[in-house]
Amino acid sequence: MEYGCQQVFINDKGLMPILEYLCQQSNKVYNCALYYARQVYFKTKRLVSYANLCAEMTRTKNKHFMAMYVSSAQQTCKSVAEALSSFKANLRLGAKPRLPAYRKAGLFTVAYPKKWLKIHEGQVRVPLGLQVKAWFGIDTLWVQFPTNLQWEDIKELRILSRNGAFYLEWVYVKPPEPKPLDPAKALAIDHGVNNWLTCVTNLGHSFIIDGRKVKSFNQRYNKQVARLKTGKPQGFWSRQLDSITEKRNRRMRDAINKAARLVINYCLDHSIGKVIFGWNKGQKQESNLGRVNNQNFVSIPTGRLKQRIAELCQHYGIEFIEVDEAYSSQASFSDGDELPNYGEKPDGWQASGKRVKRGLYQTAKGWLVNADANASANLLRKVSRTLGLCLKELCRGGLLTPLRVRLWTT
Repeated sequence: MEYGCQQVFINDKGLMPILEYLCQQSNKVYNCALYYARQVYFKTKRLVSYANLCAEMTRTKNKHFMAMYVSSAQQTCKSVAEALSSFKANLRLGAKPRLPAYRKAGLFTVAYPKKWLKIHEGQVRVPLGLQVKAWFGIDTLWVQFPTNLQWEDIKELRILSRNGAFYLEWVYVKPPEPKPLDPAKALAIDHGVNNWLTCVTNLGHSFIIDGRKVKSFNQRYNKQVARLKTGKPQGFWSRQLDSITEKRNRRMRDAINKAARLVINYCLDHSIGKVIFGWNKGQKQESNLGRVNNQNFVSIPTGRLKQRIAELCQHYGIEFIEVDEAYSSQASFSDGDELPNYGEKPDGWQASGKRVKRGLYQTAKGWLVNADANASANLLRKVSRTLGLCLKELCRGGLLTPLRVRLWTT
């Protein structure tokens, strides 16, 4: 069973103090529950359960727990229990994880399971609790239910804060939609900056999702942040920084969704059953491309885009495969150069071709092809034997002039 979510911006200034109060209490409940869990672990090496966390908050009559509606306070405790479960899972894998850390003073998500919500004539009743009624004179919040969702599919409602703005997030069941696809057809993706995604199929077709607009948004945001922080103490933040950060994040989320949808729609239209994504784990943390290039490469959310493509692949029944992209940009696809994995390059290994100028790769025979398309084709070659893919239709013509697709244009 898959889940989706839809966020709705809250523009009612009269509700801001109430929502801020709820999120503050949720943040404090999280820290109180985590404090109890950490103390138990230090003394007994035992991780407490979700039920024990709720029981302890109730037994001690924690004032922050009591300030919230009971079910929403319990959901906050559940978040602590989930963090502890991840800690336990990492311990079992032999890692040395740290215990979940306390949250800084701020706002945390407030969640309401569906069974505590009531819908009437398109309006949903959200209970706020007695403490909110005592402080603000209101015990119920009525919100408009989105017309594009079905009430039967709703699982949870969340109130969350992000960069000075509040959102309602509807969590709903999203049943999978498997499509009739051909497992012999595959699409490989090489990611970059100006060419955000370069896609090549084993059928000999290719296209590029342009990333220059995303890069421009990111550069403008970094310049604005640098200007506003000039001459200010370390850790300075303001409402204006909140505003421009939220604007930048919305643009990035929009770009991610558009780019992922373009890739998936292409696969569905051409019955492609496999998506191969070139990726090196930790590449952003270890990147050393210079100050300007690092800023572009690290800040652009390609990892989130990869995750979104993987989610959509699972939804439609497309097989998603992550491949080590080492040496795919250096080796020549047309000349069949060997493609070693990262850290396994044989002594004396040398590519047959070379990149002659920005965006162009020259093969040993002197042919010029698109450099990123050559890298994508090499990703296909890396897994062709394992997956049984036929690459006979993929030739120089498919790598020469990929179609460029620009986001935010008709």
